[in-house]
Amino acid sequence: MDNQKSSGRIRQSMLNFLALESAGGILLVIAAMIAMVLANSPLDHLYLKVLGVPVTVSIGQFGLSKPLLLWINDGLMAVFFLLVGLEIKREALEGELSSREQIVLPAIAAMGGLAVPALLYVWLNYDDGDAINGWAIPTATDIAFALGVLSLLGSRVPLALKVFLTAVAIIDDIAAILIIAVFYSDDLSTTALLLAGVGFVAMMIMNNRGVTRIAAYAVPGTLMWVFMVKSGVHATLAGVLTAFCIPLSATDAQGHSPAKHLEHSLHPWVAFGILPIFAFANAGVSFGGLTFSDLTGPVPLGIMLGLFVGKQVGVFVATWLTVKLGLARLPEDVGWLHIYGVALLCGIGFTMSLFIGTLAFEHGEFDYGAHVRLGVIEGSLLSGILGYVVLRIATRKKPGEIPATGS
Repeated sequence: MDNQKSSGRIRQSMLNFLALESAGGILLVIAAMIAMVLANSPLDHLYLKVLGVPVTVSIGQFGLSKPLLLWINDGLMAVFFLLVGLEIKREALEGELSSREQIVLPAIAAMGGLAVPALLYVWLNYDDGDAINGWAIPTATDIAFALGVLSLLGSRVPLALKVFLTAVAIIDDIAAILIIAVFYSDDLSTTALLLAGVGFVAMMIMNNRGVTRIAAYAVPGTLMWVFMVKSGVHATLAGVLTAFCIPLSATDAQGHSPAKHLEHSLHPWVAFGILPIFAFANAGVSFGGLTFSDLTGPVPLGIMLGLFVGKQVGVFVATWLTVKLGLARLPEDVGWLHIYGVALLCGIGFTMSLFIGTLAFEHGEFDYGAHVRLGVIEGSLLSGILGYVVLRIATRKKPGEIPATGS
């Protein structure tokens, strides 16, 4: 009986998670469309001026001064990565990534979806020393956007397929975090990095001592973020490290798991606030002066083909090989056409691809910003549209069939 109750709670938690991600994905699309309209209207100068407004936060002689755009990309996205870290921790310890049987198929699928797009991009840009830095841009999957498309198909989609897509995207996020830490951190300041490490160690000690008040982790977590900004390691990683320190299995004075409670509290703010704001700030690409050669240049073409072709080939082939070799089985009620549709949706890279794009070329001689946005938008749109069509065919109701429930 207890196992049934526990299973029911986990299933309901997953359904709530999927509902929030799906709705957030739709809002993400709307925000991106508004940004593109503004960037190609007489108000484009106002759009750029607002994003360039300098914002300074200081205490005495110590302070940070950045344009609003960078506060969004470094500050608000740190909260997004805090949520990602909480989701990864929960899934790894209790959820869909907690056992070998559950993790093998989405893990191998995700690895295929990382390798093929990167290789495709490198193949098209290997002779350009600056452009090659963008190899990781088409490797990411936007979970909110992808689940938003999946939600358009309603209850016909098997819950197991939604869980599979979520698991692949979460593993994608883990890989993206590692890529950012290893490849997109530079000019390291040892002193600042050591001070950031002090904040991390303090939170680990608090976790070990059984501290369950979430507010207690806010001060060292914030200080760690500030010193990471100064260190050269991308500051959003502070969010992930903070998440890993917040207790999951312990309970606070109200009987809540601190990590689960914080995840539940943050989720609506991230889905309906932070991610749409990020999309609005980063998706505004002006088409003025762009030529056909700009649209088909190695950088946008590498990103677009990486997302649209590389992702679907990598995810689908890796999944097929894993099943055929007997390493794992397909999820319940899921067929190969379902898997192909999900492989296509994995090519929706929007949020994370745009984010990695802001890091890849920030120190280069040439501004690839517009090229990155074009490639990401083209690849994500093609992947989303074809993925929807394929899954609509795969989930088409057969004569006399009873509609699926529970999703």
